Amino acid sequence: MSVQQEIETQLREGFDPQHLQVANESDQHSVPENSETHFRVVLVSAAFEGRSRVARHQAVYAALAGPLDGPVHALALHTYTPAEWQQRSGGAPESPACLGGSKAEAS
Repeated sequence: MSVQQEIETQLREGFDPQHLQVANESDQHSVPENSETHFRVVLVSAAFEGRSRVARHQAVYAALAGPLDGPVHALALHTYTPAEWQQRSGGAPESPACLGGSKAEAS
């Protein structure tokens, strides 16, 4: 199972999402080809009702403890309740461009 599939499975099991998008953005960073290290997650769940953004992120980190302890280097989280998602018209911010860290750059 790929890291992306593992993330998707764990989030589906842990949050019963109304909407889930897991995007591997590793190719936008200075990592080897076919890496699974940088992900963007859009997660819409009633489980987030009444929880702060920090509490939502902590819950996601707990659900993804395995991948976060291993291959995952970066995780962009966009967590919403169903009502918040509806107010956003089903959209989440895009990830910013990588600004460096290239192995080719001189120290």
